[in-house]
Amino acid sequence: MEILLYSDTNYMKEALKEAQKAFDDDEVPIGAIIVGGNKVIARAHNLTERLTDVTAHAEMQAITAAANYLGSKYLIDCTLYVTIEPCVMCAGALFWSQISRVVYAAKDPKRGYSLLGKSILHPKTIIEDGLLKEEAAQLMEDFFKQKR
Repeated sequence: MEILLYSDTNYMKEALKEAQKAFDDDEVPIGAIIVGGNKVIARAHNLTERLTDVTAHAEMQAITAAANYLGSKYLIDCTLYVTIEPCVMCAGALFWSQISRVVYAAKDPKRGYSLLGKSILHPKTIIEDGLLKEEAAQLMEDFFKQKR
């Protein structure tokens, strides 16, 4: 019997490590990784403060890194693991990348793309949520508590 070394939970834990890096850098603590062929091909966290760029979300950074790694603008057969539900901007970029699957931990009740009431991701994209949501939500809560 083959033992799988990686699972959705393990990959989400890697995304949470990226979110912790953002937290430590005083960035909104969202982390993302992209997996292709059972291999992490991109990892990123929010860099909006460091880069003074409102588009420097974890997902956008990961999409760019994965596209560069693959030498392709399409992320077919890849999965994005992200700690918080993507915003509308990131969901639009994910649509254009044609990513096959998105797994996110916690919903974003204020800015998540699902607020639109419909999916704006590519119709073939599989969406899963709730994996390690408590850990991701706690990191966000801790971050914003220290800001108040």
